[in-house]
Amino acid sequence: MQDFFSFLLSIDKQLVLWLSTLGPWTYLVLFLVIFCETGLVVTPFLPGDSLLFVAGSLATQPSLNIFALLVLLIAASFLGNQLNYTLGRFIGPKVFRFKNSWLLNQKHLREAHQFYERHGKMTLIIARFIPIIRTFAPFVAGVGTMSLPLFTVYNAVSAVLWVGSLLMTGYFLGSIPFLQVHLSLVIYGIIVVSLLPVGVAFCNRRLSQG
Repeated sequence: MQDFFSFLLSIDKQLVLWLSTLGPWTYLVLFLVIFCETGLVVTPFLPGDSLLFVAGSLATQPSLNIFALLVLLIAASFLGNQLNYTLGRFIGPKVFRFKNSWLLNQKHLREAHQFYERHGKMTLIIARFIPIIRTFAPFVAGVGTMSLPLFTVYNAVSAVLWVGSLLMTGYFLGSIPFLQVHLSLVIYGIIVVSLLPVGVAFCNRRLSQG
């Protein structure tokens, strides 16, 4: 676990290392990371937000093309969510029947339905910007039998907003000398800000129970 956090906090250096050793294959690695984070409920820990920002900042150099990154990573994000939805649609109900499941159980299913009732279709867009939750949102949408055409539309919009905003923010801020030198601090900030909604929700839940 300590090694993972070290990797997460030094994702800028890791990406530079990938570029120097893998060359154009770096695009494939980035595609797979985003695809797995959004497409597999067992990999919510992958560093989507910070990876997108750092990739955008490094695209100011000739080694990465910002337009290629936009197309490729939006596609990865979209296809990942579509896979996640499909898994939820076909295997989700079976998984929820196991009462001893610590991750996917009837209580979580009911809470997910209540969350969708409160926030509606915007859940899929809001969830994109919240780590861990964005990995489970499409799975739950599939379990909840949200129609495929409707899910596909919101999935496409959310993929463009999430990937586009983080990549382009990194791209435009990456040319600022101060941020180039202190990129690690920016990564810390992204991690803290992205986890704030999770922390607030946890605190509110604890307070309501207490």
